[in-house]
Amino acid sequence: MLRLTFVILFGLTTLLLSPVAMAQGTGVSFGVLQTDTSQPVDITSDNLSVNQEDGSALLTGNVLIIQGEMRLSADNVLVVRKTDGNGIERLEARGNVLLVSGEDAAEARTADYTIENGTVVMRGDVLLTQKGNTLGAEQMTVNLTTGNATLNGRVRTTLPGSGGD
Repeated sequence: MLRLTFVILFGLTTLLLSPVAMAQGTGVSFGVLQTDTSQPVDITSDNLSVNQEDGSALLTGNVLIIQGEMRLSADNVLVVRKTDGNGIERLEARGNVLLVSGEDAAEARTADYTIENGTVVMRGDVLLTQKGNTLGAEQMTVNLTTGNATLNGRVRTTLPGSGGD
């Protein structure tokens, strides 16, 4: 019993002192250290529909967005152009959203990627997986330029078992 108590306390201490756990309240690292958000954005999908009035485009079916090391996939993505018509302002991903950078992956219901500031805001049952550890929250904001992420709204984690006694 004493050994089991020690294993539990050691595991909790290790978790609480780890960079991921220390940062849960304020943030965690996500993906490669930095992503160059000025790189081209490559987009593929099954279908494309363009709105001539505002210049937006709706991509549906197996949407995959690639920018450097960052991969974003979703059921559909709305591409919103800047008001001056020069370039993309943001990408609004909906349904089965998956964001991958390096070895890190995050799932959510929706994600909005603002190209200019390199920020991705994921909402709805967010699940972040990093090296076998998982963190969940209602929302996660990722700054692709710095590699920092912040989780908000009932943050939860899964602790690995002791593997023995």
